[in-house]
Amino acid sequence: MNRPDRKPQTPNFSSGPCAKRPGYDVAKLDLSALGRSHRSSLGKKLLGACCSETARILGLPAGYRVAVVPASDTGAVEMAMWSLLGVRPVDMLAWESFGSGWVTDVMKQLKLKDARKLEAGYGDIVDLAQVDFSHDVVFTWNGTTSGVRVPNGDWIPDSREGLTICDATSAVFAMELPWNKLDVVTYSWQKVLGGEGGHGMLILGPRAVERLESYAPPWPLPKIFRMTSGGKLNEGLFKGETINTPSMLCVADYLDALQWCESVGGVKGTIARSQANLKVVEDFVAATPWIDFLAKTPATRSNTSVCLSLDLPEDKVKALAKLLEAEGVAYDIGSYKDAPPGIRIWCGATVERSDLEALMPWLAWGYEQIK
Repeated sequence: MNRPDRKPQTPNFSSGPCAKRPGYDVAKLDLSALGRSHRSSLGKKLLGACCSETARILGLPAGYRVAVVPASDTGAVEMAMWSLLGVRPVDMLAWESFGSGWVTDVMKQLKLKDARKLEAGYGDIVDLAQVDFSHDVVFTWNGTTSGVRVPNGDWIPDSREGLTICDATSAVFAMELPWNKLDVVTYSWQKVLGGEGGHGMLILGPRAVERLESYAPPWPLPKIFRMTSGGKLNEGLFKGETINTPSMLCVADYLDALQWCESVGGVKGTIARSQANLKVVEDFVAATPWIDFLAKTPATRSNTSVCLSLDLPEDKVKALAKLLEAEGVAYDIGSYKDAPPGIRIWCGATVERSDLEALMPWLAWGYEQIK
């Protein structure tokens, strides 16, 4: 085939940090808090807005709290596990590298004896019917490194004894989440809204708060994990009084991303954009015999971190990714280091559908050159 003429206007298809929103200009951010203390009235106001605006735009149920916490999504998940687990047995669900990491932390670091691992390989998902909800349950909503997601929340009962702790870093703002079935949700700014790294978001439901106020884990908690004082929840944390010093530049960037989310129709709009992006890739895969989704079942196919396998050996798959980067049409699309050889294309809301439409012919052209 001929070398394509049209290139994506924005060739950033990384799965994190992800592409900035369309029309993004760092010079247009509200930088009034730069050089100011995060504990100043202005700093607290802006950090508080990160919490309250997130809750409003996501449509969180009454009683759900939002906090900005250290160390990105990883920090938020660790904060939840180290603070909440230990009361009940726990089911750990894993079908990709980050879920497997949470298994390691619970079994080898916290050393919980009543932890049960439900695991599936890349491309598959665990048998959700086997989950015991008299236990606490820790799982990823969307496997960023496998492109495999839970299909919906129907497998989670409304009435359950244990807590559900959900790592939803590449799902929030891109997938419908049944908030009333999720007691803890974590994510990071750098994914669906294209924010900056280093800051985590922790969402707690009333059942998680009740656990925090009625249970003290038997192990020491580092300062950055502590959410209670004297047996009561630190409510200030959920109003912008962060545990440690955040980047006020990143705060401004996140607030800008939330405003953009509203401008495209809120969460429904960002979900629709992501699903339309996935459709571009689905149409290409359906018409192309040498490429397929790593996710084996369409119902579990991610619409953000889209992972694809090719009928090429690993060295040629890597060569294809390097060729497209050299051509300036696709950056950072190699599969995750622990995942099977392939490519991974971010299809979240900040990616323009037209850029994916421009990329597909380049994939076909690049394949021919490498083959």
